[in-house]
Amino acid sequence: MYFKTTLRNILFTLSALFISTSAIHAADAVSPQVEPEVIFICTGNTGRSPMAEALAKQLTAKNHWKMNIESRGVNVNPKETTPEKGTQTLLKERGIDISDHRAQSLTEQDIAKAQYLLTMTASHKEKVLKNYPQSAGKVFTLAEFAKNEQKDLDDPWGKPMDAYEKVASQLDTYLPLALAKIAAAKPAK
Repeated sequence: MYFKTTLRNILFTLSALFISTSAIHAADAVSPQVEPEVIFICTGNTGRSPMAEALAKQLTAKNHWKMNIESRGVNVNPKETTPEKGTQTLLKERGIDISDHRAQSLTEQDIAKAQYLLTMTASHKEKVLKNYPQSAGKVFTLAEFAKNEQKDLDDPWGKPMDAYEKVASQLDTYLPLALAKIAAAKPAK
């Protein structure tokens, strides 16, 4: 009798273990790893942030990093939604066409879905935190996130081409570091 009860308990335990292991594997198959959402933020979403978005997409493709990249503005002018000519020219020289880009304002939905909100300046970060206090802990300036530096990316709007080249140079420094850091982080679930 004792042997029969013990054997029954062992079989019951093994079947429960098998069922729970199968359930874990089934849950993994149903809920795959979600790619991190990264949003670059500037003022009007026509210069720096779309440049960061385009260069980041190029970098992620080159390095086979899985993440969703977007850009937004904290003060979008509805009369100026196309990319700045300097940004378009600079990116075209790098083989990137963003002529279809249209400026978009940062929204509550963006804050909810993004794991990383990377601003071009400290004032952009402050505005995001003021308007969306729930973004605390996931909003950083790009320089702060990439290199722990307190440095803004200058606004090239209305300036000569060398101002756009300076921003691109800053992005060339910060983007690889920031994106590598995100790629190395645990995937979002």
